[in-house]
Amino acid sequence: MDITRFLSVNNALVDVRASDKARLLRELCARAAKSVNVDAERLSSDILKREELGSTGVGGGIALPHARVSDLAAPFGIIARLRKPIDFEAIDGQLVDIVFLLLLTAAPSGDQLNALAAVARKLRDANLVQGLREAPDGASLYRAVVGSA
Repeated sequence: MDITRFLSVNNALVDVRASDKARLLRELCARAAKSVNVDAERLSSDILKREELGSTGVGGGIALPHARVSDLAAPFGIIARLRKPIDFEAIDGQLVDIVFLLLLTAAPSGDQLNALAAVARKLRDANLVQGLREAPDGASLYRAVVGSA
């Protein structure tokens, strides 16, 4: 699946400040809520419940928090590069500085898995991740992640 179907340049953020994982996820969910017309508290609850099952810190300084959300019409994403890395309880123990929040519709479908797989595949590319870390602004961050869609 093409990431441009669920990520816009307006949702590519650089130098995001976050003191901890829960605050960061709440802030990203509040931003997402405005775009998808779903209650921010509900989004935060869904994302944090998913985190309780196991950290979505996938290693290499990257986290892919995601959850299925009822009343969501289509997948929605936000990518954020943090000003300072935070503890995300990642599988490799590394602090996280790249976070891709992905909201999926409640009804399971191939598109849902394709969206999650597309993001995970991109974020495994070391050159792409280096480009994300070097991007000077949100537009550059967006181009780095979708450039080879």
